[in-house]
Amino acid sequence: MPSRPAATSGTPAPDRGQWRLEVDRLACAGSGLCLATAHGRLRLDAGRARAVAELTEPDARVVDAAEICPMEAITVRDVNTGEILAPRL
Repeated sequence: MPSRPAATSGTPAPDRGQWRLEVDRLACAGSGLCLATAHGRLRLDAGRARAVAELTEPDARVVDAAEICPMEAITVRDVNTGEILAPRL
């Protein structure tokens, strides 16, 4: 699995502003777990996940999708700080 920088804090707070939802489409296996977890925030495109919108309002389902991804292909970042909110290592 690809290595990722560790998050700098614990659980994301819902009042932090916008989040950036990134999907590494080369790492994505297309399992669809993220789509079921964060319905409406991700979609399949050519058999791989893609964010519906790059920026999103804070949503625990987005964090859950990043955490559940078997390939660690989804990253959630705080737009203002660049801090990785998920996946937590």
